[in-house]
Amino acid sequence: MRDLLPALRMTCSHDQRLDPRTLFDFPVQNVWLEIGFGGAEHLLEQAGNHPEIGFIGCEPFINGVAKLLAGIEARGLRNIRIHDADARDVLESLAGGSVGRAFLLFPDPWHKKRHHKRRFISPENLDELARVLKPGSLLRIASDIPDYIRWTLTRIHAHTGFEWQARGPEDWRGRPADWPATRYEAKAIRQGRTPVYLSFLRR
Repeated sequence: MRDLLPALRMTCSHDQRLDPRTLFDFPVQNVWLEIGFGGAEHLLEQAGNHPEIGFIGCEPFINGVAKLLAGIEARGLRNIRIHDADARDVLESLAGGSVGRAFLLFPDPWHKKRHHKRRFISPENLDELARVLKPGSLLRIASDIPDYIRWTLTRIHAHTGFEWQARGPEDWRGRPADWPATRYEAKAIRQGRTPVYLSFLRR
């Protein structure tokens, strides 16, 4: 936390839109964004599998950031940058069409009705995601909470920027082969909940 995080921390500025490729000290083909990386299992696996891609991971909780830093050091990864605060700061600072893929995996569902306004999927955040994602790129969302899935589908269907890629039940019931598992997914399955995997194309 003391030595590695300052070198990898992303600085956000709303004064000038940022091309995220400039965050890395070597040329990257694309930049992918993970919002709330939790225990960092998915982010570390994706970064290890795609050394040509730059990754931005957003997570405000110190335990998750510490796990990511330990994984980066252990694996010798060079292609991850970290924002250890609100992901909306990153979205607002990025240039339009500068992100090739975005992930929102098992976000806090904010169960209580009075807290629903805190859910990340909102018209405002979808507008920002649509702005920063390249046309033809993917937005992947996973949850094991049926109400959050309904909430997500309702709001994304109402948004003109995204198209759900499912053609049948198998498309949301099974995790794609290139979608690494997380400990939250494993916990949900152990506790008898069924994860749902949603993929949306940026129109």
